[in-house]
Amino acid sequence: MDDVPLATLHPGQSGHVVSLDREHPLRRRLLELGFVRGARVTVVRCAPMGDPTELRIGGSALALRRADLHGITVRQ
Repeated sequence: MDDVPLATLHPGQSGHVVSLDREHPLRRRLLELGFVRGARVTVVRCAPMGDPTELRIGGSALALRRADLHGITVRQ
């Protein structure tokens, strides 16, 4: 099992959240959205220019800018 940044996953790939950077500017909001340790997150698709990225986590779908995916580490 490899720990990788969420930003490196491609559509169709998924992983479990391992960590969320303490200095992430959206940390509180991401935690509220379910980005907690062990949560399964799947990359659904990326916009044609690569930004934003649609994710599925905890039964919810959301879109995040690519820059906001940095600081989130997942285990595949």
